Amino acid sequence: MNLSAASLRLAASASLLALAAAPAAADDLREALVNAYNTNPTLESARANQRATDEGVAISRAQGRPTLNVTATHIEFIRQSANSFTAPSRNLTVAPQLLVPVYSGGAIRNGLRAARERVEAGQADLRNTESTLFSNVVAAYMDVLRTEALVALAQNQVAVLRTNLEATSDRFQIGDLTITDVAQSRSRLAVAEGDLEGAEANLIAARETYIRLVGKEPGELAAPPPLPGLPDTVGEAIVSALANNPNLDAAKQRAEAAGFDTKVAGAGRLPTVGVFVNGEYSDFFGTLGGPISQDFAQSEKTANAGVRVTIPLFQGGLPAARQRQAGARESAALEDVIAAERQIIAETRSTYANWQAANAVIKSAQAAVEAAELSLEGVRAENSIGNRQILDVLNAEQELVNARAQLVTARRNAYVAGFNLLALMGRAEARDLNLDTGGPLYDPEVNAERVRRKLSDWDRDPEPVAKSTRTVDIPPATATIGPQLLPGEK
Repeated sequence: MNLSAASLRLAASASLLALAAAPAAADDLREALVNAYNTNPTLESARANQRATDEGVAISRAQGRPTLNVTATHIEFIRQSANSFTAPSRNLTVAPQLLVPVYSGGAIRNGLRAARERVEAGQADLRNTESTLFSNVVAAYMDVLRTEALVALAQNQVAVLRTNLEATSDRFQIGDLTITDVAQSRSRLAVAEGDLEGAEANLIAARETYIRLVGKEPGELAAPPPLPGLPDTVGEAIVSALANNPNLDAAKQRAEAAGFDTKVAGAGRLPTVGVFVNGEYSDFFGTLGGPISQDFAQSEKTANAGVRVTIPLFQGGLPAARQRQAGARESAALEDVIAAERQIIAETRSTYANWQAANAVIKSAQAAVEAAELSLEGVRAENSIGNRQILDVLNAEQELVNARAQLVTARRNAYVAGFNLLALMGRAEARDLNLDTGGPLYDPEVNAERVRRKLSDWDRDPEPVAKSTRTVDIPPATATIGPQLLPGEK
């Protein structure tokens, strides 16, 4: 049984992963990352939460600043005592008060230090959110390429098996083959058609995931660029991860903040010192003194100042309980640092192994594809002279499809594992990926500095609005794919 040259070219083209060659007008990975960086709601939410964390420094600092209050009270004396002849009928009192904290046992100072540590921890969390998003975008990008290639493989396999079935039916009509051969060809075609349906469903799911992360539908995707800075050894990867991984940085900063929280709790046992200045203005509106009101001043002003020292003697064990509680939380935070370190070491080692394994699978899969192509060609030639059965041809075709699918998947897995390894090493953030061409990079330190020393009680930011883009108007993804070209074809 000889297949046409067109059918052979159709089958061969399916082995080509979209990573191998990309059209000039295709969307590229960098564009996808820029879109996600600028429009993804998960990242925008993390930035907003970090801005909320930034305010902790201003809140802590405000507790050590002077406070000024004015209390105004107007009283109408509706019923007076029968023995009161000079009591006023009404009174307006205005009382300003200035309080200046001088010493608080270190609570304010350590609370401010804890807030600063939490800002740094939040910035590390934001870095982790960013690199995690980029890892997900890379995986979604590669999944679209992979599933497009698998759909092309499935389509080509269906086309080849239809040609097989037609040729087998023709040979059955002339008595060269049996009905069993026809049934085998028809069975393989039915299975291939089912595989095609599954591959198309997977492609739709991959494209929808891309839309969710990137905020736009994938066009014709180009080959991703080579990954820079991949380590030569797993030890090199571990050293970089322990030095730069944002999750570990965040855990360390939280542990530092928890240490300051313990000191804040312990300050509840210490004296506090404050300076106060009080003033008061009263106006009786000519009602003080009753019949002899002309003998009384109808308004008065008073002022006083002093130092207030508060020495706690007994609080029912409250300060000790708070300090023990804070100490336990500090212990938990210290253990979290070790847990994060263990997690990062394990993930880095396993991801490095996955990356190495995927690269090895690529080599073996390429060899398998070449061998399967030669095997299929030989089986077809032998079948044409009667030395091979139709089932042998079908098996050889399936082996070639499996080898090509393995190659497609291995290439995807190698790239995704390589990028995940960079993320674990702290090298997969916007600053590492040269994304600034899409606009200035978001710097969380800018907002932290902006709000750190604000004094006004009336300062506020603009009304909150959503910055990320919606996807409700993007049409549903389809399983349509463009033509798969052989190298050198146009």
